[in-house]
Amino acid sequence: MLNYRLKNYFFFLMLLLISGSAAGQHASRKNGKVKLTSESMKAGAFIDVNAASYPESSYSIQQLVQQVLINGTSSCATPNVSNVTITPNQAVTNTDRFWGYFHKGTTNFPFEDGIVLTTGYATQAGNSAVAGNLAGTIAPTGDADLAAATNTNINNQRDAVALEFDFVPNSNQVKFNYIFASEEYTGGFPCNYSDAFALLIKPVAGGAYTNVAILPGGAGPVSVTNIRPATQFGGGTLTCGALNANYFAGYNTTSIETNYNGRVVPLTAIADVTPGVAYHFKMVLADYNDQTLDSAVFLEGGSFDIGIKIVDGNGVVLPDTVNMCDNTPQVLTAQLTVAPGMTFQWYKDGVAINGATNVSYTATSPGAYEVKVSVPGNQCPASAVITIVGGTTPPAQNATLKLCTTPSVSTFNLNDATPLITTSTTAVVRYYVNQADAVAQNNNFLNGTAVSSYNGTDGQVLYVVVSNGAFCSKMVTLTLRKEATPIAQLTATKLRLCVGESTTLTAANGATYEWVGMAATGATMTVSPTQTTTYSVYAIGTQGCKSLQPASITIEVVPAITSNLTGGMICEGDVITLDAGSGPNYTYLWNTGDTSQTISVGTPRAYSVTINNGVCSKVFTTQVIQAIIPEIINVNYSENGTMILTASNPSNGALEYSIDNGLTWQNSNTFSSVPRNTVISIQVRIKKTSCVGFLQYFTFVMQNVITPNGDNINDIIDFRGVNQNKDFKASIFDRYGKEVYKASSLQPYWDGYFQGKRLPTSSYWYQVSFEDPASKKPALKTGWILLKNIE
Repeated sequence: MLNYRLKNYFFFLMLLLISGSAAGQHASRKNGKVKLTSESMKAGAFIDVNAASYPESSYSIQQLVQQVLINGTSSCATPNVSNVTITPNQAVTNTDRFWGYFHKGTTNFPFEDGIVLTTGYATQAGNSAVAGNLAGTIAPTGDADLAAATNTNINNQRDAVALEFDFVPNSNQVKFNYIFASEEYTGGFPCNYSDAFALLIKPVAGGAYTNVAILPGGAGPVSVTNIRPATQFGGGTLTCGALNANYFAGYNTTSIETNYNGRVVPLTAIADVTPGVAYHFKMVLADYNDQTLDSAVFLEGGSFDIGIKIVDGNGVVLPDTVNMCDNTPQVLTAQLTVAPGMTFQWYKDGVAINGATNVSYTATSPGAYEVKVSVPGNQCPASAVITIVGGTTPPAQNATLKLCTTPSVSTFNLNDATPLITTSTTAVVRYYVNQADAVAQNNNFLNGTAVSSYNGTDGQVLYVVVSNGAFCSKMVTLTLRKEATPIAQLTATKLRLCVGESTTLTAANGATYEWVGMAATGATMTVSPTQTTTYSVYAIGTQGCKSLQPASITIEVVPAITSNLTGGMICEGDVITLDAGSGPNYTYLWNTGDTSQTISVGTPRAYSVTINNGVCSKVFTTQVIQAIIPEIINVNYSENGTMILTASNPSNGALEYSIDNGLTWQNSNTFSSVPRNTVISIQVRIKKTSCVGFLQYFTFVMQNVITPNGDNINDIIDFRGVNQNKDFKASIFDRYGKEVYKASSLQPYWDGYFQGKRLPTSSYWYQVSFEDPASKKPALKTGWILLKNIE
């Protein structure tokens, strides 16, 4: 069975093609090049094809296959090549032949040299810039094998060319490196013109061809329509979209290296073969739909690899893959007959190893190792590759497994030791009783219940093999330790405390102790909890076994004794009740000798009570103070009915006020809606006492209109009430200052008359003075009165 694989080569210079647009008709199709660039006009900008300066340009097709294409000539390993043909059969002397030798010259073309096949003139593939389409047609015929390999219609193929030969390999693999290029990479042609290349192989004895020039993962053949980018040459979107674009190397917009508009990345075709069996190889290329735009394939010189073998230090042929644990050195030797002048170069992961130029090399790390063998005069070194798979021994260390026995647990679970021995979660761990079995890594390891329930003894040593599950392992030891699990005990000097008191806790049955929530390890602890608290401690044995359950003890902290005892003020003859408050199990002892919760006292002094709850006691003290009767010292009354009282408070007690002769009381000294010209009985007292101050107050407000017409409405100005105030005086004057009324006890009101005669309607001025009964200060009120008399 034939297999293939592709190898991508990275390179910096994109294949540059000529810009232009594609016409719709075959006869008028043009490639994308519209003009030559400054880069394409420089000397050395193009590869050399069939150039006379290279001897290989005059080689026959058989010489090119044997001495250029195949890796290994008669000086290193004679390839068994025969029946070399080229179709159509054009002579080497034909300057317009479609095949030939190429060399990259001074360009950055990925291949040094090799064979080129084109569907036109091979010389126009390079050498110098071609402004228009490439010239040359071969034959308007296709190739049936190419059509079958690329799933195309043979009737649409044009200019089919093929290079064929027979070869007998002496190894199990051959390979070719190649690059496909085409003028069809212009305009929208990658959507329809499927110029294609196939590299076919089959046994000479018979059988079907296998195309090894296909993309990885079943992505299809190497053709213009199967490898295309998303954009057109020169810009714009390709209507059919991208397909396998990662294998497209780029457009040749600067028109250098080759005269093709675009190319694919370097590809590798690999065929697995049977040594000694003759195979027929066919490399075939064709245009599609028409002959207007050409394509080419570049076969890298020396990329037909005939293979060599790699053996170990003892001459044993190594497999394609060998194992290496922890970078243990591995001797690699190229197996072949050493010829004079033969040179060797070893590579790791594609990079030449400095100084590794002998037939043998000692590898010290995993990787893909390749040896290339060259013979003087042969530019195609033979090579062999071997992959060393690295393995890492899992980390492992000696460990001790401790078992704390209980009545229900008396055997070791060795699985518990695994994380102590290795940090690897993927390692394979096997336990052996005998060291010899562990060294041999035989099947005498513990398994099943022997691992999960091993009846080991204190101090016993087991031998443990830790491996990566493959070929890397390490042996360590496991020491078993066994101890009975202690049972913790805990006592206390006092179980009930008052806040601020201490008690001593004592643990027992351990060598050391682990106090829950505390860092101490000793047997005793002195604690002073502020609330009821449970303390716990584990007992730990001499080998570190910890009691399964902690011993616990609860220290009850009796709630703090509280009291809202308050004293107060009393007037002489008053009695006040003192309340010590209630609480759980409270008993009382007053400094008066009383033992009740409350006492009633009438003597000002300090009083104290001692409260006991059976565990703790506490003294509370308060004062009973002799109060002084407060007095109203100012009344501020406004005509809107608001009255604000100010009282003296020598006892500094909380006051309350009344303006209805003590019927109702309020804390505020401000009253509203107090009627005018009314005697108000004001009282002030210290709360919860009988210390009350009194004041009779007349809310005098002078009316400003008088209409003495006998209807009993505003007939007079009435001074009765206010005239009871000390030093009361009241006079009314006309507008000229003549006193027309003076208040007296006989006539405490003004009725609009003067000397028995009715006064005329007019404005009159008044003046009233008296001593304020609250503040004891003179009060003076003045203003105008309108008198309306009916004549």
